[in-house]
This record gives sequence, C-alpha cells and structure tokens, in this order.
Amino acid sequence: MYLLASDTSGKNGSIALAQCQHDGRCDVMEVVPLAGGTFSAQLVPQIADLLSRHGLSKSSLDAFAVASGPGSFTGLRIGLAAIKGLAEILGKPIAPVSLLEAMASASGHAGCVLAAMDAGRGEFYAATCKSEGSSRRLVSECLLTQAELFDAAKDCLLITPEAALAAAGRTLGVNVEHIARPGSEAVARLGWEKIRAGQIVTPEALDANYIRRAVDPVAVQR
Repeated sequence: MYLLASDTSGKNGSIALAQCQHDGRCDVMEVVPLAGGTFSAQLVPQIADLLSRHGLSKSSLDAFAVASGPGSFTGLRIGLAAIKGLAEILGKPIAPVSLLEAMASASGHAGCVLAAMDAGRGEFYAATCKSEGSSRRLVSECLLTQAELFDAAKDCLLITPEAALAAAGRTLGVNVEHIARPGSEAVARLGWEKIRAGQIVTPEALDANYIRRAVDPVAVQR
C-alpha cells in the first residue's frame, strides 16, 4: 500500500511517499522538502512530481497522513486542504497526526515522555505521551509557559527540538533531550499506525489542531 504524508506546519515543510504493509512495516521511499512561504504554490505540483518519479499516479495512493498541528495557521490550512481534496476524490482514509505525538513516538524512552515545541510569546505546545505495550498513548496537549513546562516534566523525559529550551532545562536539572523536529517521514510512520488502528477521519471531519491553553496547566501531567 502506498501512503502519502504531508507536513506544512512550520517555517519549512515536506511531503513523504511511503510503502506500508499490513504487518505494520512502513518504509519511506522519498521525502521532498518544501520551502516556507510557498506551500500553496508548491504542494500539489510537488506531489505530482513525487508520484511520477516512482511510476505512480494519484490513483495509486491507498491512504494519507497529515500533520494536523500544532503550528502555523496558514501552513496547516494549506496542507490539510490538499490532503482533504485528494482523499475525497480518491475515497481513501486520512490519519491526522499531532507533531508532538510524532516526536514522542520517535523517542526510544520507555516511560512518560513530555514533548514540547515553541509556540511563541513565551509559551510552548506540550503533549504528554505514556507507553502502552509497544506503542504510546497521547494523554494530553496544551499550552504551557516555560516554568509550567519544567514543572510538568518532573516525572517525564522532556523532549524538544528547541535548543534554548533544552539548555535552560539542563541548567535546572530537568531530564531533557534535544531532538530534531519531526517531518513528514515521522508523520507517515505514525499515520500508518493510526490507520491500522482505525484512527482515521473523513475529509469533512479533518481539521487543524492549534492547541489552546488549558484552564489547569497541571492537566498536562494527567
């Protein structure tokens, strides 16, 4: 089965083509970077070129995975609209993927993982994921200040692509790991897991997840 994944949540983005098997294996065949600020002009032509290079057409695709947030309002909307249109025309399933969950899933840590990304204005998108057998379960997502984030990380490994946040955490004795920001390849792999688990949405139901501030910041630990 061929799966197309898209990530247009950040300053730059990418699309990935993967060949996935029913036993859970999902091999990424190619990742195509997308320059920020031009997603609307690049996305559809780049998808067509990517498929053509592998001797495929849009009708060859069996499933879609898309980064649904958090991230840029405009970028997310462009990516979601493209995947929504393709999935609706082809009648194929869509797996919306949280970038924070993708970060946690890529971690080899066996216990609680707290994934965090810069949200601007002194706040961070944060998500707690806990192990369930060989997989992880997303517990909660919310916006936290740096102080709230470090407090929430007391019993978890904090993972983040933000170098300054990682450095500040280490200074305060927080168990933190600096990692690369996940892209469409991570979205593809986690998306396939979700599709196999039946965690899919219709094109009509597909929407962005911008993450709002929780009333109770401590809720991210629950």
